[in-house]
Amino acid sequence: MNKAIARTALRGLVWLIYAALAAGIVWGIAYLVRINGPVYFVQSVIDGLRLGFVYALIALGYTMVYGIVRLINFAHGDVFMVGAFTSFYAISRYGWGFVPAILLAMIVCTLLNVIIERIAYKPLRNAPRIAALITAIGVSFFLEYFTALRWVFSADYITYKRPFEVVVWNLKGVLITNITVIIVGVTIGLLVLLQFIINRTKIGKAMRATSDDKPASRLMGINVDGIISLTFAIGAALAGAGGVLYAIAFPQIWTFMGIMPGLKAFVAAVLGGIGNILGALVGSLLMGTVDVMVVSFVPNGSRLRDLFAFLILIIVFLVKPTGIFGETQIEKV
Repeated sequence: MNKAIARTALRGLVWLIYAALAAGIVWGIAYLVRINGPVYFVQSVIDGLRLGFVYALIALGYTMVYGIVRLINFAHGDVFMVGAFTSFYAISRYGWGFVPAILLAMIVCTLLNVIIERIAYKPLRNAPRIAALITAIGVSFFLEYFTALRWVFSADYITYKRPFEVVVWNLKGVLITNITVIIVGVTIGLLVLLQFIINRTKIGKAMRATSDDKPASRLMGINVDGIISLTFAIGAALAGAGGVLYAIAFPQIWTFMGIMPGLKAFVAAVLGGIGNILGALVGSLLMGTVDVMVVSFVPNGSRLRDLFAFLILIIVFLVKPTGIFGETQIEKV
């Protein structure tokens, strides 16, 4: 009886916290609109969603890999960086257009991540998770400092030449560029393709089976190692596309550019529910919006944006560790 009362009281406390957070968000939005006007607020939301769609392409890779091998691939942000540099050389040195450049970036990142998975992660498939996690951090550092060598990409900031002219539309004071349209369109297209692969193909069925139960999947004739490699490949292709889109939105690249977008995409995946594709998208849009809102409305926001990102991570772990769409998982010991 006492346990039931305590459980009910705890559940009520959690809902009170949710209500307080919702009320705070509504009040905050109303306050921001009042002090800066609706046009400025809407512009910030649009810019935040644009950034959020880029985060989504990185977060999807995190959540897919975690959903199958329970690994946080911290090198994913650096694969994102390689995608940006690949498109840069294709455009600036060889005069390629946007579509060929983004396809090349996706192919290069796919090959890179498959090699990383085979060399660094596959030998640790049955090792303790901490070993794979430390290896992922090591791979991340290797990619960052190796590509920073003068004869690779160099450690300098490089101006990214966009392969098209920027067009701006003014909708009653709100500015929307063709870059925003391209980012949203490409991300939604890739997300639809990903959902089709996962839900409508035999490969997707094998991926879902491997995620649920690897031993049983092997008994059913599924090549689990191949499915894991394929998952890394798909995630890398999305990250490569994200690197190109990030570069055309913020046209300056360098070899350490993947650190913060990668970490924020990870926070977004946790916020939405790590392992859940819809959660990765929603969490990324929220993260991108918060990121821009902090810069737009908080004093010294450009310095505090990263602080707010990790503050969100702490709040999620304290209030709902499984994220918005995540489900509690029971592991056998």
